[in-house]
Amino acid sequence: MRIALIAPPWAPIPPALYGGIELIVDRLARGFVAAGHDVLLFATGDSTCPVPTKFVLEHAEGTRIGADVPEIIHVLAAYDAVQEFGADIVHDHTMFGPLWGAHVPGLRVATTIHGPLDGELADVYRRMAPHSRLIAISHAQRRAAPDIPIARVIHHGIDVEDFPMGTGGGEYCLFLGRLDPGKGARRAITVARKAGMPLLMAGKMRNAQEREYFESEVAPLCGDDVQYLGEVSHEEKVQLLADARAVLFPIRWPEPFGLVMLEAMACGTPVLAFPEGAAPEVIHDGETGFLCHDEADMAAELARVDTISREACRTAVAGYFSTARMVRDHLELFNDMLAQ
Repeated sequence: MRIALIAPPWAPIPPALYGGIELIVDRLARGFVAAGHDVLLFATGDSTCPVPTKFVLEHAEGTRIGADVPEIIHVLAAYDAVQEFGADIVHDHTMFGPLWGAHVPGLRVATTIHGPLDGELADVYRRMAPHSRLIAISHAQRRAAPDIPIARVIHHGIDVEDFPMGTGGGEYCLFLGRLDPGKGARRAITVARKAGMPLLMAGKMRNAQEREYFESEVAPLCGDDVQYLGEVSHEEKVQLLADARAVLFPIRWPEPFGLVMLEAMACGTPVLAFPEGAAPEVIHDGETGFLCHDEADMAAELARVDTISREACRTAVAGYFSTARMVRDHLELFNDMLAQ
């Protein structure tokens, strides 16, 4: 099979810092090649994924995430490259790309929905559905718009080999995510202080909303027991995860997935979350973490987090949440598309 992967233009493949979508694209590209398929990755020129790659933008457009012009330039060149490659399947991870691909005769296009499937985005994907096979990343995401035809729900997967098994010896809990109000950094501080456990925070803070939230809601609460480390590299991230006693994931919105939960569990670190979005599909309550009602409940569970087996957390990722399963699910869908 000849598979063309189109990545977004906002970060290299794999990402040097923040970039959950880009990490998944990297895993898929490598996995498809390992399974014996011909792969073309269309990304940005600073990508280092070891598969055949083409680009039009030399560097990732991280400072212009969501801007129309760089994505349009990227997508138009991508579909030229896809046709030259002779792709059997195009797996597009951009927003604009599948809409453009619908006008290219004979292309079989699948697209993964990485954002919330509601509001304006739902209207966009309704327009895509007749021309592109839509892949949801959780059942929670799919439930938001049950009228939109979803070809398959495929949960994310990662390789546990990329994440060191930790002991939790750092004696802190960790918040890892964008400094966005929906991610709940302030709630994480409340939980950690109620439980009397130090909190380290790491994550992206680049745009105006993130900076404003940090300055007004988070920075005033920082101190000796609560520290913000900035945006960290992959190597720093996995060490923080491995040494943490727990990861706090205090979202209060229907997040479509939440890759940090898998990364934490791969390091053997339990995750404490509210039962929002995909969290109940990832966390086995009482086995790989706790699903909590509110901040007080999360603080109480944090105090007994050592009852969770770190080996069980890692085993859950090595099993169902592996890259191998994720790759296999995609290839089954692609074969179905070719058979029709």
